Amino acid sequence: MTTIDICTFAAEERNAYLRRLSNQRMLSDHTVVAYRRDLRQFARFCVDVAVTELGDVDRLVMRRYVQHLAGGGAARSTLQRKVSALRGFFVYLVDEGVVAVNPTTGLRPIKKPARLPKHLGASTLGAALDQLADTDPVTLRDRAILELLYATGLRVSELVKLNVSDVERTDRFLRVVGKGDKERAVPLGGMAGIAVAKYLKMGRPALVGSAVNDELWVGVRGGVLDTRGIRRIVHQRLGTFPHALRHSFATHLLEGGADLRAVQELLGHVELATTEIYTAVTRTHLRNTYERSHPRA
Repeated sequence: MTTIDICTFAAEERNAYLRRLSNQRMLSDHTVVAYRRDLRQFARFCVDVAVTELGDVDRLVMRRYVQHLAGGGAARSTLQRKVSALRGFFVYLVDEGVVAVNPTTGLRPIKKPARLPKHLGASTLGAALDQLADTDPVTLRDRAILELLYATGLRVSELVKLNVSDVERTDRFLRVVGKGDKERAVPLGGMAGIAVAKYLKMGRPALVGSAVNDELWVGVRGGVLDTRGIRRIVHQRLGTFPHALRHSFATHLLEGGADLRAVQELLGHVELATTEIYTAVTRTHLRNTYERSHPRA
């Protein structure tokens, strides 16, 4: 019976690396939790194959681990994330002098298959939003949330951080703090501006009651809505998830002729390649339209 278990195998190094991800690289709590789970799973594998020291992990162990994950039915995207977690971990270990060689060097990259984002049709989405015509406080709030998600392409994590003062700006721009604390400006106008104004005038005061807070989105008892609450509202009203509205925002802008780099800026993407996946969506839309409409297609 081995004297090393999952709780002690590289525990100190794992915890130190995760603290660096959280404190220095400012990764989200969700990402750090995922990396913690990935490193723990790797530690369990090492214990199972009688690898007792980090220095004993070589390329053969790494290849066996990837094969082990693939044999367990892990999706390519999951494999990619797990290998990425280990690459970063061993880069850290080499920098700290814990190991001499990075065993992930030369490991064959796992290609993530291109997957087109799901989005809603403009007419379908518009009709669904227009049906929310009641003036009760909850409906006013829900329509404001949906209109704002669609009009700005905000992530749900960005939406919940908004305060009343953020949407009362006279320049009609939202100042959004996204991933990596990167700030961007997103226009607020049109139907979203009208919906938010109605919510602020007739919806939020009724919901918040005597509670004192500046958070924009509140529940029926005046408490602050979190990301789970926003997701529940989107699912109840549209039968989908908030990110589908972000995808719809980007896709419809590009279909309307918007510049790709402008869409990149509005979405808060660091890399243009992240935004380019939407061009495949619009090409699919154009081809379908052509084949449906052209007499000689």
